[in-house]
Amino acid sequence: MIDVLVDLGADPLAVGDPLLAVASGRGCAVAAGLDELHGQTVARFRLAGGDAHGAIGSVEGEVLARLVHLAADSGVPIVGVLDTSGADVREGVEALHAWGTLARALTAASGVVPVVLVVTGYAVSGPALLLGLADVVIATGDAVAYVTGPATVEAMTGRRVSREELGGIGSLGGRAGVAHLIAHDEAVALDMAADVLDFLPANVSEMPRVWPASDPADRRCERAASLVPPEPTAPYDVRELLADVVDDGYLLELRAGYAPALVTGLARLDGHPVGVVANQPLHLAGTLDIEASRKGARFVRWCDAFGLPLVTFVDTPGFLPGVEHEWRGMIRHGAQLAFAYALATVPRLCVVVRKAYGGAYIVMDAKSMGNDLCVAWPGAELAVMGAPGAVSILNRRELAADPTRRAELEADYAAAYCTPQVALERGYVDRLIDPADTRRILARGLRALVAKRERLPKRKHDNTPL
Repeated sequence: MIDVLVDLGADPLAVGDPLLAVASGRGCAVAAGLDELHGQTVARFRLAGGDAHGAIGSVEGEVLARLVHLAADSGVPIVGVLDTSGADVREGVEALHAWGTLARALTAASGVVPVVLVVTGYAVSGPALLLGLADVVIATGDAVAYVTGPATVEAMTGRRVSREELGGIGSLGGRAGVAHLIAHDEAVALDMAADVLDFLPANVSEMPRVWPASDPADRRCERAASLVPPEPTAPYDVRELLADVVDDGYLLELRAGYAPALVTGLARLDGHPVGVVANQPLHLAGTLDIEASRKGARFVRWCDAFGLPLVTFVDTPGFLPGVEHEWRGMIRHGAQLAFAYALATVPRLCVVVRKAYGGAYIVMDAKSMGNDLCVAWPGAELAVMGAPGAVSILNRRELAADPTRRAELEADYAAAYCTPQVALERGYVDRLIDPADTRRILARGLRALVAKRERLPKRKHDNTPL
């Protein structure tokens, strides 16, 4: 850290962190300014302390909104630390408008500069929604975030729940999916924030930085090639496969505890930062459920916004079936992933590793969705469904008359419809590759596509299937 470059206030922050300046006035809870984080200029703020545990009032809202606008105008990322009790009740409705003003500013900055928020304590009530506007949220072990507190929950539902159960780290990093990364403390969280920003451009007008790669682009991926079992239902950890393909085995996985059937993360390939999306056979056999679809869609849109090429690894038997799942809106949420990929204009590379069945295969960036390069491993199966399910539908009369024919009928169906050769002949796959050549082929494809540009039709905005 170095001395602050631009201050947005007059008084020094509390002893121990003199690099930022706070707004002057009664017990303000905000400190904001342009600073450096691991050598990169960022618009940094801290919302904490003050007279009311980091509560947002008119002063705090004004200072933070000014910082966000300054960041967007200057083209620098935003990094904020939050420990806030919500809107300052002493100011009444004025405090509500204060965090609303900040929310609008963050929305205007979305897709213009990266926004990373760190939660080190509380982020509750309306201001907790600010976390949903950030690109990346990093939470420390004692973080708690929720919109309505335990007392309100009990009054409205009769269910008694603690603050930690409602919005503690288990919820933030798991079921709620709010936190992208979990850190031991604030120092580690800021290191993580710097790590994330290393993969991204400072703003939408710049390209992601390419780093010299010591890992040879033509290195063979023998570990990845031997990792995938030939049996279509046998599990394996796709993260091990990804680690063998990307530079130096490093994948920064985001939202690992949320929707684990889909892996999303940042990596480098031949020095180029990329966003990685992959089905995870260790969870739900790699099926796409509502949460995985939303997780993938959000990640794809974010990578596209900041020019990160997308590399997708497909091994999915389809969408997760279930009455409750359909009632909760599988159609709408599954469409979010399709929508995100279809609109993405960055270089897009797809590897069909093993199973690629039904609509889930299509929304995982199939050729018809517009990917630039689609390769498949020799054992891949691309079909409407697997042979057992298809035979049960297509050959039910034969099976009723002679159940012993099932194995024969499944083998015939698989040979006719499930081989990658069929997809190759129809142009749905560009090339069949040796699994050990996956890294070399992807790196070569990425180099060829690095200058790709697309122009979309002019319109006010799209209508994302939220």
